[in-house]
Amino acid sequence: MSDREFPDDIHKESCSRLPVPNREDLTGFAKEMYDYFHNPDGGTYAGIRGPGCVRLYSPELLRLSVPVSRYVRYESGMPDDVRELAILVTGRAFDSQFEWTAHEPAALKVGVPKSTVDIVRDRLPTDGLPEAHDVVISLGRCIWEDRKTVPKELYQRAIDLWGPKLLVDILWLMGNYAWTSGIIATFNIQVHPEKEPLLPE
Repeated sequence: MSDREFPDDIHKESCSRLPVPNREDLTGFAKEMYDYFHNPDGGTYAGIRGPGCVRLYSPELLRLSVPVSRYVRYESGMPDDVRELAILVTGRAFDSQFEWTAHEPAALKVGVPKSTVDIVRDRLPTDGLPEAHDVVISLGRCIWEDRKTVPKELYQRAIDLWGPKLLVDILWLMGNYAWTSGIIATFNIQVHPEKEPLLPE
């Protein structure tokens, strides 16, 4: 158990600047998602103490975005290791402690080597990585850190690996986690107190 203290504007139940909304104030899909976030077997990494809680404050956006998020994460045919690396490289670009701490264990669980996770975490060269890992990390760094047009050679490598459809899905996933990083930063969502932060400050 960590002895970390939250900033004074953080609600302990939500681990963020917004309190957990009252269930009775929600309707329809938002109420269903409230129950899903509270379900320890629901499959969400963060439960109610994370971005999901914040999204309950915009029920229509929640209703529209959940199917897209589920699709790009689990239904698009994206390889698990590529998915988790795409999330990690995006979280690292935004120095999102919450996002990184949630997804580093997930990346390791789906078979991303610890040495590859360390390359993303420490912003090291990708030389010698498998092609798919090199390309997804290089894409994420180019888009989010360098903020430049993807070079022709890197684009061609991505298209050769995944084709247009899956490349679009990978980029949408990255964009989804960039948006999540913005939510985390704005509402100052904290790493759960029972977890140790995994990203260097």
